[in-house]
Amino acid sequence: MPRAPSSPVDPAVDAAALLRRLGFFGLFVVLPLAAQVARRATVVLAPIAVALLILAGAIDGKYRPMRPRAIKLLQAPAFLAGLLVLSWSLLSLVWTPFLEPATERLLNIVATILMTLAAYLFLPDRMRSANLYLLPVGTAAAALLAIALGLFGHGFLRGVTSDEGGLDRGVTLLVLLVWPAVAWLRSRGRDVESLGLALLVAAALVVSPGAATLVALAVGATAFAVTAYRPALGTRATAAAVAGLLVVAPILPFLARPVGAALFGPVAPGVLTLKTWQKVVTTEPVRLVTGHGFETALRARFVNLLPMNAPTTLLFDLWYELGVVGALASAFALHAAIRRSGREAAVLVPGAMAAFAAAFTVACIGVGLTAIWWLTTLALAVLVFVAVERGQFRTRRPKLGLRRPANDA
Repeated sequence: MPRAPSSPVDPAVDAAALLRRLGFFGLFVVLPLAAQVARRATVVLAPIAVALLILAGAIDGKYRPMRPRAIKLLQAPAFLAGLLVLSWSLLSLVWTPFLEPATERLLNIVATILMTLAAYLFLPDRMRSANLYLLPVGTAAAALLAIALGLFGHGFLRGVTSDEGGLDRGVTLLVLLVWPAVAWLRSRGRDVESLGLALLVAAALVVSPGAATLVALAVGATAFAVTAYRPALGTRATAAAVAGLLVVAPILPFLARPVGAALFGPVAPGVLTLKTWQKVVTTEPVRLVTGHGFETALRARFVNLLPMNAPTTLLFDLWYELGVVGALASAFALHAAIRRSGREAAVLVPGAMAAFAAAFTVACIGVGLTAIWWLTTLALAVLVFVAVERGQFRTRRPKLGLRRPANDA
């Protein structure tokens, strides 16, 4: 009996596929679950998973040519504006009163950016659906764990050491990961599953402590609905709202404080915070141009350079640290990035707008500017959307032909 010809086996390709599967399993399943019970899960596990993806790409070489992609990236207006923000942050080290911690934080941010760029360059040109389906599975599993923790507390996990506050970071990660997961399911025609996943994450946020993430999810859902109905309108509105708030941030306390005083009283904590913001703007107008230097918004509170009730929001921190140059450059970078995202896959645009809106809401509510776990979370959200976009090369399954060949007829 003649033997059937055996298909060639390439151990390197098989090893790369295994490493890539492990990397995505770590990003999409292990990391969201671990983030519910450990504060540093994102910072610790993300570099490991990204290293596996980079190693897999280096082995099988399935990524796109790097030179034209790097040139295109360097020519992108959003990327150039981001470089300006980073350069201005570096220059602000000259006048920051906290040189050593600011330098360390800036180096950590640069390392996070380089890690994200490396993973972006080494992602395969075409993503396997089996890897991307891990995203909704991991998001759903993490949402179920968050619901259990919200209902029964961390005592639900007997024998597992958890950190105080880890649940807040975990559900914040869910707020960002749910939108690429929903976008992927919708791109595969699974609208019912995508709706169920969104409702499951919403339930996790309802039973979790704190309302900030629930507000962020609601804002993201609004952006999703508007963009799904009118894609051009949703994209323009999201870009304009994000960039506009960054530009007019110093005026916001003067507009919001009278309204807050009328609704909640002049001595309400939020109203007093707005009063502090007003005082910072009016007493140091020159600093609106240069800023106080990188990494000063948080540390200035502990040395009496800034009142303890000063706002902890992206809008305040960005202007306080980097001034008009950093604020306008950041606004332009975000506006350009939002308008550019999703052009190659229209089905992903609502999810991308929802992720932008939710992330910006979280940053404005109280995460601040330079928390490493938050920047790592944002980097993961970007990589996830890139991976989902690479999985859109075939959105429909081939149909079986109904007509028989002429010879059979």
